[in-house]
Amino acid sequence: MAICYVMSPVGRLAIEANHDAVTRVRWASPGERTRDTASSPLLKEAAHQLDRYFARRLRRFDLPLAAHGTDFQQRVWAAMRDIPYGETATYGGLAMALGSGPRPIGMACARNPIPIIQPCHRVLGSGGSEGGFSGGKGLPTKRQLLAIEGVVLL
Repeated sequence: MAICYVMSPVGRLAIEANHDAVTRVRWASPGERTRDTASSPLLKEAAHQLDRYFARRLRRFDLPLAAHGTDFQQRVWAAMRDIPYGETATYGGLAMALGSGPRPIGMACARNPIPIIQPCHRVLGSGGSEGGFSGGKGLPTKRQLLAIEGVVLL
């Protein structure tokens, strides 16, 4: 596994990859080493695309991904990737589309190993409620990511 770190408006992120795909994006812990363990072209491109996203110059990531999860989780994560930049979906709407219930959708969102790139922050509760968010500082981070995309929550 190779890793690189990027500073972002939502905190310091660690991007992890194997030889040919991004496997994880996570918030780096405060005491974690800041030195990259590898400087692969894939990690450089992932960092570049995240920088462009935060600068509002990238609306869709184009990176090879290898998120480890169940078949159901893979289907949920694929559906999240189809939610356009600046738009949202609901847990219930995704559940209906995938023949499931909202709670398993929420659980798959919470286990998303590649947040931001697989945009679980775009999934809201019914009636526009925020739902949850397990990355960064929780709901404030979700609100910040949505604000970057121009989504205003009421």
